[in-house]
Amino acid sequence: MRIDIITVVPELLESPLSHSIVGRAVKKGLVEIHIHHLRKYGLGSRQSVDDYSYGGDAGMVLMVEPVYRMIEELRAERSYDEIIYMSPDGEIFDQGIANELSLKENIILLCGHYKGIDERIREHLVTREISVGDFVVSGGEIPAALVADAIIRLLPGALSDETSALSDSFQEGLVAPPVYTRPAEFNGWKVPDVLLSGNPRLIREWQDEQALQRTRERRPNLLK
Repeated sequence: MRIDIITVVPELLESPLSHSIVGRAVKKGLVEIHIHHLRKYGLGSRQSVDDYSYGGDAGMVLMVEPVYRMIEELRAERSYDEIIYMSPDGEIFDQGIANELSLKENIILLCGHYKGIDERIREHLVTREISVGDFVVSGGEIPAALVADAIIRLLPGALSDETSALSDSFQEGLVAPPVYTRPAEFNGWKVPDVLLSGNPRLIREWQDEQALQRTRERRPNLLK
């Protein structure tokens, strides 16, 4: 899999995508991550990538030409399954979308910044828009890192135990049940007896019950 990320602040992405599970997946050759500085195609001597918006609204807007030229350069080298704009008004990212994107071969993540991007980019270049929630952050870099992380950990071989991802929250439409580790008792706080029973059927039944109960209490919207 290959993920290309277009940004005006590449430094925000370098560390999150170089360590832990994502970093190991890159080293194993499971995924290629390429971070592209949009100013490569900036205009003029100052390599400008943004300008004032028509209509006089406050805030700077990423211009269409630098984005177009960078995407065209990438598309000349390979085809892309998706060109995704990280947008506050896109579809809300969830585990289902992460599962879907993990099956793609090549994707581009376009990070907005300042006031956003010229609408013509969204109309003619972007194939999908994704939001990480109903709030606004300074740019699309952190959301892009979040999406990339969620996708990459699903790739075969990314996790030391591939079954681990199957029990993550939201994989079955529920949040995950409580988890415990040693010691079995600490400060008078005990691990539930069923988890120490060694009976896989009883343990699974308990986990299913706990997942359903926790979802009902904390995320009832998922049960709809």
